[in-house]
Amino acid sequence: MIVYLIRYKKIHWAGKTKLVLSEQKNIPAQWTLENSIEFMNQIDVDPITFVSFIGGKQSNGFMVFQIPPSVTKLPTLSIIDDKILAIYAFLVFGLFLFVSWLFFFKIRKRLVHLQTAMTETKENGIPEKIVIDKKDEISELGKAFNHMIDELIKSRQHEQKEEALRKQLIANISHDLRTPLTTIRGLAYSLQKEPMSSKGKDSLHLIENKIDLLSHLLENLLSYTLLSAGKYTLQRKETDIIRFIRESMAGWYPVFEKEGFKVDFRLPDMALIWNIDPHWFMRILDNLYQNVIRHSKSGRFVGVRIVDDEGKTAILIEDRGPGLDVTTDKKGAGIGLSIVSLMLQEMQLGWKITSSPKGTEIYLYEKEGNPELNKI
Repeated sequence: MIVYLIRYKKIHWAGKTKLVLSEQKNIPAQWTLENSIEFMNQIDVDPITFVSFIGGKQSNGFMVFQIPPSVTKLPTLSIIDDKILAIYAFLVFGLFLFVSWLFFFKIRKRLVHLQTAMTETKENGIPEKIVIDKKDEISELGKAFNHMIDELIKSRQHEQKEEALRKQLIANISHDLRTPLTTIRGLAYSLQKEPMSSKGKDSLHLIENKIDLLSHLLENLLSYTLLSAGKYTLQRKETDIIRFIRESMAGWYPVFEKEGFKVDFRLPDMALIWNIDPHWFMRILDNLYQNVIRHSKSGRFVGVRIVDDEGKTAILIEDRGPGLDVTTDKKGAGIGLSIVSLMLQEMQLGWKITSSPKGTEIYLYEKEGNPELNKI
């Protein structure tokens, strides 16, 4: 900073320079009017200049402050300094990105590990527990997951015990009830030889029908228990399914006629080979025919045909009853159809039920492909 102290007289425009801080050239020792005017013209440019009367009186002279541009201007960086600053900023930003990526990578890795543990299951259908080696929010989530696994294992063990107990109970009841049923059937047969009224004969016939129904239900119950436990032996072999249906229908035709059903039995003179267990498939047909008699008497119609269902060669069993959704006074269709479903599933066969108040259609077909009909 440069300070000029100039004093001058009141009357004559002439004064002397009294004090100059910081040596400066071209500062006159004696100031004239021309020097003052020229000096005042120069203060509009650099350096920054402040002029003020000393003590606020003109007679005391005036003081000039000049501030060099080097004091007020920001220092400029050279090209080398700019490059160093840019490199430094790039390194800081790169370090920030690397630390952020490393942080999120570790979090993502742990979350993916947790997701994998949740989706992959063991043979029992329950995922494995994960190892917890840290203390943070993700670890707390892992602890909650492990706790859920423990509860699932306990629940599965309890369920298996109850299921085993239930199956054993059903098997015992089914087996124990066969003996009294056999006895009752024998007594009913003995009563047929005794003289009785027509009303008594009707009642005896009704008793025999109920015995047959109860025996059939017990057989279904025992079969369902064995199927659910995987104790029902499956022996599949290639079988001409059309010939098999003919043989099955030959035994059921008199039953349908006795019940007043119209039978529409149409099968082609061809061979249709399916890989099935004949004993199981006979049980399936028996259950379906029995279901028609018990639940579709109002329609008095049963049909068995070979049809094409959505590109698959299928067996169609149809009736004109009220449909499976209509509640009747005769129960028991549920377990019979459950046995059908389990047996078809084990033999890799599929089925579809279409039911309405106008009747029911049941389609049976192979899942593995479309079997071909070959001429004999």
